[in-house]
Amino acid sequence: MDIDEKKMVDIEEEIRSLQLDSADTTEMIAEDNNGVVNAEDEIAQHEELEKVDKMEEDSKEVVHNQAVEVEKKVKEKENSALDDEAAFEKELPKKRHLNVVFIGHVDAGKSTTGGQILFLSGQVDDRTIQKYEKEAKDKSRESWYMAYIMDTNEEERVKGKTVEVGRAHFETEATRFTILDAPGHKSYVPNMISGASQADVGVLVISARKGEFETGYERGGQTREHVQLAKTLGVSKLLVVVNKMDDPTVNWSKERYDEIESKMTPFLKLSGYNVKKDVQFLPISGLIGTNMKTRVDKSVCSWWGGPCLFEALDATEIPQRDPKGPFRMPIIDKFKDMGTVVMGKVESGSVREGDSMVVMPNKAHVKVLAVFCDEDKVKRAGPGENVRVRLSGVEEEDILSGFVLSSISRPIPSVSEFEAQLQILELLDNAIFTAGYKAVLHIHAVVEECEIVELLQQIDPKTKKPMKRKVLFVKNGAFVVCRVQVNNLICIEKFSDFPQLGRFTLRTEGKTVAVGKVTGLNLSSA
Repeated sequence: MDIDEKKMVDIEEEIRSLQLDSADTTEMIAEDNNGVVNAEDEIAQHEELEKVDKMEEDSKEVVHNQAVEVEKKVKEKENSALDDEAAFEKELPKKRHLNVVFIGHVDAGKSTTGGQILFLSGQVDDRTIQKYEKEAKDKSRESWYMAYIMDTNEEERVKGKTVEVGRAHFETEATRFTILDAPGHKSYVPNMISGASQADVGVLVISARKGEFETGYERGGQTREHVQLAKTLGVSKLLVVVNKMDDPTVNWSKERYDEIESKMTPFLKLSGYNVKKDVQFLPISGLIGTNMKTRVDKSVCSWWGGPCLFEALDATEIPQRDPKGPFRMPIIDKFKDMGTVVMGKVESGSVREGDSMVVMPNKAHVKVLAVFCDEDKVKRAGPGENVRVRLSGVEEEDILSGFVLSSISRPIPSVSEFEAQLQILELLDNAIFTAGYKAVLHIHAVVEECEIVELLQQIDPKTKKPMKRKVLFVKNGAFVVCRVQVNNLICIEKFSDFPQLGRFTLRTEGKTVAVGKVTGLNLSSA
């Protein structure tokens, strides 16, 4: 090979090596480029993933926050409900509430005693008393001035007779009381029944004045009828207050007090009272307030060692009602005031603002706008309270006295016929009690004409068991089971379920002829 050829080969090899180098470089650059592209992609993907994760985390956080908020609200609601409950529970034990009805013969001193209680508990000031004293003096009735506190209308003041049931409130250390001052005159017994049907405790006022006790106690006197009615209407505890002990004819005489107690005790037993457990006698003077707020001074009455009236009222024990039971409030009155307002005493259950209720028997669905106890607006009221409830969803003219505001889940039954166990007290002259007998039925706030449809069986008063023979008629003193029919639907309960909505009296021509309790409801008559 010559030199030229060798040069050529070398040049070719150099060119090839250069080509290879450039190829390697290209490859390397390409590789480098690929690497760069991949790295950028990875970074972009990484950022994308981070964004997604962040969004997920954010949404999780939002959901979590919302859940926490909801939980918070639920807890707050529960807590506020619990707080309400707690506040209500806290309020309750402080002071229990009792309705006290003053009953007794006309002129025994019921309104005067009621007025004196209000004065002694600071509900009436001295200036008002002086005004009443002057008014009474102008009418030549000096001793009536205390009664004017309870007897507010002119007719009552002129005659000195209570006509309507007066209402007033007072408090002792442990109890809030509502006084119901019932009329004693026989013409106004239906008004007295409406007062007693709301009462927990009865104060039977008896005049110790010579001749006055005898008049009230004899047949036809209101003392006897009132005691029988009080027992029937569910007044389980009775304070027998022997009033006018300061009278010159009595002069705090122990003999007179003992005579009255010994005459009243057998009669109270006969009316169904357990005298040892449920009745307490005590002497007072309603006019001057002796032995009422503080115990009587030994210099005035050396023989009395018992409690004064306020202590006796405070010590009265009454059965507890169920605040969680089905709601029942018989309506005793209604009026218009920014809606329809109904008044009554809660017999069972509780009522609070915003509750949905039903007015029976006309099945009107209503909403509770406001609840008032005494004069105060409250969030909630329980059993035994006298309340005014403002409702929406019903017109005032569509509600009658005796209708019942009740819970929707368990409304009160409404019937036009029911079975009852009756005790015949005293029929009018020559009357016999048989199927077809007509009378006026008083049950809680209901006053309806009724007819005895059928006598089912007579009960032996000694054994309390039904007699075998078929009964067609009964006389005074008899116990009988019968079917009673009324013209309109009425809301009542069986005595065994709700004693206060299952007791009644029958009256004819202004006299109480029978007392009874509802034993069965004919729901098909509704």
